[in-house]
Amino acid sequence: MKKVPELFGSMVFNESVMRERLPKAIFRALENTRQTGAALAPDVADVVASAMKDWAVEKGATHYTHWFQPMTGITAEKHDSFLSPQPGGKAIMEFSGKELTKGEPDASSFPSGGLRATFEARGYTAWDPTSDAFIKDDTLYIPTAFCSYTGEVLDKKTPLLRSMEAISRQAVRVLALFGKNVCRVTTTVGPEQEYFLIDRAAYAKRPDLILTGRTLFGAPAPKGQEMEDHYFGAIRPRVKAFMAELDEELWKLGIHAKTEHNEVAPCQHEMAPIFSTTNIAADHNQLAMEVMKTVAARHGFVCLLHEKPFEGINGSGKHNNWSISTDTGENLLDPGKTPASNAQFLLFLTAVVKAVDEYQDLLRISVATAGNDHRLGANEAPPAIVSMYIGDELQAVVDELVSGKPHANTTPGTMDVGVLAIPPIPLDNSDRNRTSPFAFTGNKFEFRMPGSSLNIACTNIMLNTAVAEELRQFADELESVSDFAAALDTLVRRELSAHQRILFNGNGYGSEWPEEAARRGLLNLPSTPEALPHYVDQKNLKLFARHGVYSESEMRSRLEIVLEEYAKTVRIEAATSVDMLRRMILPACMAYGRTLAEGAAAKQSIGLPDLPEKELATDLSRRITLLVQQTEHLEQVLEQVPADLEQAALYYRKNVLPVMDEARVTADGLEGRVAKNFWPMPDYADLLFYV
Repeated sequence: MKKVPELFGSMVFNESVMRERLPKAIFRALENTRQTGAALAPDVADVVASAMKDWAVEKGATHYTHWFQPMTGITAEKHDSFLSPQPGGKAIMEFSGKELTKGEPDASSFPSGGLRATFEARGYTAWDPTSDAFIKDDTLYIPTAFCSYTGEVLDKKTPLLRSMEAISRQAVRVLALFGKNVCRVTTTVGPEQEYFLIDRAAYAKRPDLILTGRTLFGAPAPKGQEMEDHYFGAIRPRVKAFMAELDEELWKLGIHAKTEHNEVAPCQHEMAPIFSTTNIAADHNQLAMEVMKTVAARHGFVCLLHEKPFEGINGSGKHNNWSISTDTGENLLDPGKTPASNAQFLLFLTAVVKAVDEYQDLLRISVATAGNDHRLGANEAPPAIVSMYIGDELQAVVDELVSGKPHANTTPGTMDVGVLAIPPIPLDNSDRNRTSPFAFTGNKFEFRMPGSSLNIACTNIMLNTAVAEELRQFADELESVSDFAAALDTLVRRELSAHQRILFNGNGYGSEWPEEAARRGLLNLPSTPEALPHYVDQKNLKLFARHGVYSESEMRSRLEIVLEEYAKTVRIEAATSVDMLRRMILPACMAYGRTLAEGAAAKQSIGLPDLPEKELATDLSRRITLLVQQTEHLEQVLEQVPADLEQAALYYRKNVLPVMDEARVTADGLEGRVAKNFWPMPDYADLLFYV
């Protein structure tokens, strides 16, 4: 492997490559577009495209693709070669500014939520110059937005860019009140990515993993994660080899892969990058998930990104570490050494507190998927109730502002571990409450509810837009006052007092928390079908329309898309369960039952006691009969799904999933009673404890 500094970004058409290959005037024009959003002139685009093509061809690329993020949750691409025919049967490699800035993929088969009819097939991709093009698998990838022929947004990138503009616009207004000359404010994100690696040969024998991403059946292995010996444990050589190649591939693509370690569950791991601008972080995370799967295959693994691939052990999340910075390099969520007297920080903190309280529903919706429903609320992930943790020091500051009474000094000191050779350790100004959905961790907020397969664009659209709205209200109020300091003090005290219900520094796993949250008036939306209808509450429609992030029709289309996605996901899982029960589990159990019965009959025929075999066969037969009944019941409930999409999603949640769970309990009980050589698929021990 090359030295890391030489390797990093070697397959990216980044700023240093542009500076080297573009004429100065063209480079300045492109940088102006990247920094301010100004339109790129066609002649400038032609020069950029030519330089980009020459660089890509030198790197071995033969094709280009407009890489976009439709509402499927994954990425999409259509490849075209640079080849251009010439007279005499010759060909040259060409790439124009028009081909760079605009593409035309077929939009008819992507989710649109009723925004367009199937016969209206035309869709457009438009280059996002703020996200660098890169080369992967001999193809030049151009990050793009995706919209319909009539202009409605069909992707996740465009609303994210709009939300970033919204929060920048309002934050600049607020900072001007503090005398700050800031042109642009940017949100930044560092998404921690959890995942499982399992042996590919075992995976290939599990239809549930192949078709749904999770095990629909599986009795617990004799050992799970109870010994707590996997978290931060020594990384197995085979996994370490995967991680080394993953780092190399990600670094080539300019992705700042920084941290890697074993997670809590067997076979579970994590990769965490350094912070990037939010839209670039979203692009990089989508790309990282693709690369993980590709690299895993080369090492005989399958990378599982489902939120809960195994019952009874921890699932996988994607912690969204979010902050706000200015173009002058100032982190607006840095409290400094004296947060109680840092008026600017307190105002931005207040905006976030108010946003999370008023738009709890949107944050919950942003992480609502069928897979994540299995993860949230267990002793591995925060509960489905949205709350904020800000730590003892900031909580004391808030309490003082709300009550008007001085608070005790909670400035963090140092911790002496009692070993002379180890110096005192300085303490941070907040702990890391792992049970909190939305926790302040020093100079950023860590939103811990997103699931591992999620596109982080949705979460950050919601968060950016909600905070933008609160900053807008603050700016409207403060721009018209004569005594700014007094008005600011009044505003912060008033809003923190009004929204302190969202602040909870306690144990989110405690059984008393849901009752306490209900007393506070916080939302408890335990499942996706219960959360999604809030998408189109009037306050939410007004929010996104006001800031130009979504139109009402775009909002309603997204509700339809996510409802349909949930219903389809559960239906596929239920159909897979029936198929595995009918064609794998029940035949295996019956075959083993016959063996027991034949053994009992053989012993009886020669006068030997047949009690053990007879008892086992009788117990097995009773369980098989129950499982047959449950399978038939599951088939019946699948035939009664309502036509209405919202009702269908609720029906799957309340009527289909419980029947699936009942059948699973019976099947898993049978697994523990059937000889291993009869069981038709790898069990949890095979999947989780490979060599």
